[in-house]
Amino acid sequence: MKLKYYLIWMSLGTLVSWGAFLLVINYLNPEVAGTMGLVFFYLALFLSLVGSLTLLGFTWRYFRRQDEVLFRQISVSFRQAVWLSVIVIISLFLQVNGLLTWWNLLLLILTLSLLEFLALTGRRSTVSD
Repeated sequence: MKLKYYLIWMSLGTLVSWGAFLLVINYLNPEVAGTMGLVFFYLALFLSLVGSLTLLGFTWRYFRRQDEVLFRQISVSFRQAVWLSVIVIISLFLQVNGLLTWWNLLLLILTLSLLEFLALTGRRSTVSD
Protein backbone atom coordinates (compact mmCIF):
# COMPACT_ATOMS: atom_id res chain seq x y z
CA MET A 1 0.00 0.00 0.00
CA LYS A 2 1.31 3.41 -0.86
CA LEU A 3 2.04 5.83 1.93
CA LYS A 4 -0.46 8.35 0.58
CA TYR A 5 -3.32 5.84 0.72
CA TYR A 6 -2.30 4.64 4.17
CA LEU A 7 -2.36 8.19 5.51
CA ILE A 8 -5.71 8.92 3.84
CA TRP A 9 -7.31 5.77 5.31
CA MET A 10 -5.76 6.40 8.71
CA SER A 11 -7.08 9.97 8.68
CA LEU A 12 -10.57 8.86 7.65
CA GLY A 13 -10.61 6.13 10.29
CA THR A 14 -9.48 8.61 12.92
CA LEU A 15 -12.21 11.06 11.96
CA VAL A 16 -14.83 8.29 12.11
CA SER A 17 -13.50 7.25 15.52
CA TRP A 18 -13.68 10.79 16.86
CA GLY A 19 -17.21 11.03 15.48
CA ALA A 20 -18.15 7.79 17.24
CA PHE A 21 -16.58 9.08 20.45
CA LEU A 22 -18.60 12.31 20.24
CA LEU A 23 -21.78 10.31 19.62
CA VAL A 24 -21.06 8.15 22.67
CA ILE A 25 -20.41 11.25 24.78
CA ASN A 26 -23.57 13.03 23.61
CA TYR A 27 -26.08 10.20 23.44
CA LEU A 28 -25.12 7.58 26.03
CA ASN A 29 -25.84 8.08 29.68
CA PRO A 30 -23.23 6.08 31.62
CA GLU A 31 -25.67 5.41 34.45
CA VAL A 32 -28.23 3.85 32.10
CA ALA A 33 -26.01 2.38 29.34
CA GLY A 34 -24.24 -0.03 31.66
CA THR A 35 -21.27 -2.10 30.63
CA MET A 36 -21.81 -1.82 26.87
CA GLY A 37 -21.89 1.96 27.09
CA LEU A 38 -18.54 1.97 28.89
CA VAL A 39 -17.09 -0.48 26.37
CA PHE A 40 -18.17 1.79 23.50
CA PHE A 41 -16.75 4.81 25.32
CA TYR A 42 -13.35 3.22 25.97
CA LEU A 43 -13.14 1.61 22.52
CA ALA A 44 -14.04 4.80 20.65
CA LEU A 45 -11.59 6.82 22.74
CA PHE A 46 -8.85 4.22 22.25
CA LEU A 47 -9.26 4.12 18.46
CA SER A 48 -9.44 7.92 18.28
CA LEU A 49 -6.27 8.33 20.31
CA VAL A 50 -4.38 5.67 18.38
CA GLY A 51 -5.25 7.28 15.05
CA SER A 52 -4.50 10.82 16.18
CA LEU A 53 -1.26 9.95 17.95
CA THR A 54 -0.09 7.83 15.02
CA LEU A 55 -0.64 10.68 12.58
CA LEU A 56 1.01 13.19 14.91
CA GLY A 57 3.95 10.88 15.61
CA PHE A 58 4.47 10.15 11.93
CA THR A 59 4.33 13.86 11.06
CA TRP A 60 6.88 14.60 13.78
CA ARG A 61 9.20 11.84 12.58
CA TYR A 62 8.77 12.76 8.92
CA PHE A 63 10.02 16.31 9.45
CA ARG A 64 12.63 15.34 12.03
CA ARG A 65 14.22 12.31 10.35
CA GLN A 66 13.83 12.46 6.61
CA ASP A 67 16.59 9.92 5.96
CA GLU A 68 14.71 6.96 7.50
CA VAL A 69 12.38 4.60 5.69
CA LEU A 70 8.84 6.00 5.88
CA PHE A 71 7.11 2.71 6.68
CA ARG A 72 9.50 2.13 9.57
CA GLN A 73 8.52 5.56 10.89
CA ILE A 74 4.86 4.62 10.58
CA SER A 75 5.28 1.32 12.41
CA VAL A 76 7.14 3.01 15.29
CA SER A 77 4.53 5.80 15.41
CA PHE A 78 1.68 3.29 15.47
CA ARG A 79 3.25 1.17 18.20
CA GLN A 80 3.99 4.17 20.39
CA ALA A 81 0.48 5.52 19.79
CA VAL A 82 -0.94 2.22 21.01
CA TRP A 83 1.23 2.34 24.16
CA LEU A 84 0.21 5.93 24.95
CA SER A 85 -3.45 5.14 24.31
CA VAL A 86 -3.25 2.12 26.60
CA ILE A 87 -1.81 4.35 29.33
CA VAL A 88 -4.68 6.84 28.91
CA ILE A 89 -7.41 4.17 28.84
CA ILE A 90 -6.07 2.23 31.82
CA SER A 91 -5.57 5.47 33.76
CA LEU A 92 -9.15 6.54 33.06
CA PHE A 93 -10.45 3.11 34.06
CA LEU A 94 -8.46 3.18 37.30
CA GLN A 95 -9.59 6.74 38.01
CA VAL A 96 -13.26 5.83 37.55
CA ASN A 97 -12.84 2.96 39.99
CA GLY A 98 -10.91 5.08 42.50
CA LEU A 99 -7.72 3.05 42.10
CA LEU A 100 -5.45 5.52 40.32
CA THR A 101 -2.45 6.51 42.40
CA TRP A 102 0.84 8.01 41.38
CA TRP A 103 2.69 4.74 41.88
CA ASN A 104 0.11 2.81 39.81
CA LEU A 105 0.60 5.26 36.99
CA LEU A 106 4.38 5.13 37.36
CA LEU A 107 4.31 1.31 37.30
CA LEU A 108 2.14 1.36 34.16
CA ILE A 109 4.44 3.84 32.41
CA LEU A 110 7.55 1.87 33.38
CA THR A 111 6.03 -1.40 32.18
CA LEU A 112 5.03 0.01 28.80
CA SER A 113 8.38 1.80 28.50
CA LEU A 114 10.11 -1.53 29.04
CA LEU A 115 7.94 -3.12 26.35
CA GLU A 116 8.82 -0.28 23.95
CA PHE A 117 12.51 -0.67 24.79
CA LEU A 118 12.30 -4.40 24.06
CA ALA A 119 10.51 -3.69 20.77
CA LEU A 120 13.17 -1.18 19.74
CA THR A 121 16.11 -3.40 20.69
CA GLY A 122 14.47 -6.41 19.05
CA ARG A 123 14.05 -4.47 15.85
CA ARG A 124 17.66 -3.30 15.88
CA SER A 125 19.02 -6.80 16.45
CA THR A 126 17.02 -8.21 13.52
CA VAL A 127 18.07 -5.35 11.27
CA SER A 128 21.77 -5.78 12.06
CA ASP A 129 21.74 -9.60 11.57
